[in-house]
Amino acid sequence: MVIVGLTGGIASGKSTTAAMIRDLGIPVHDADAAVHELMAPGGGAVAPVAAAFGADMLAADGSVDRQRLGAAVFSDPERRLALESIVHPLVATHRDAFLQTHRQSGAPLVVLDIPLLFETGGESVCDFVILCSAASEEQRRRALSRDGMTDAKLDAIIASQMPLAEKGRLADAVIATDDGLAAARDALVAILDGPVRDLVDRTS
Repeated sequence: MVIVGLTGGIASGKSTTAAMIRDLGIPVHDADAAVHELMAPGGGAVAPVAAAFGADMLAADGSVDRQRLGAAVFSDPERRLALESIVHPLVATHRDAFLQTHRQSGAPLVVLDIPLLFETGGESVCDFVILCSAASEEQRRRALSRDGMTDAKLDAIIASQMPLAEKGRLADAVIATDDGLAAARDALVAILDGPVRDLVDRTS
């Protein structure tokens, strides 16, 4: 089974590209969705987050208040690292279960949608990595159109991520997402039908 990593920075078009991949019938593991699940009521991250950061980080329903937690950690590198030390291993376990399920079902290809792929060493489990990229002006315009996003918050998020240019040097293929949906879809299909299909053919 070939494992493709899909990554990018904030507002770089990764989620839209992941939706295109799902539409093609390829299984996708969404790391962000796994975090949501882990921080939901009864999720595996709730108790360790409360222990590390205080019970006031929990919402009334017993979930982690992600906005409050984010505000507390993004401007504090030490607290952010402490949160990552809790969340990243749990997400990795979630991902490994996904991979095992699809290996057993005989899937020829799966995609791991991981925003911090290179930052967390996730590329080590991937056979091929696709980066979704956008010009910094477009990335910033998209991000600031989101509810609750501010310049200060965006600056902190961008500072916590590896620069897209550096990710581009590490990736096997790059999709420019600021040329429109049709162009991005064409680029994705070319990658999947070209180098990724070659990998699948060699491993089947």
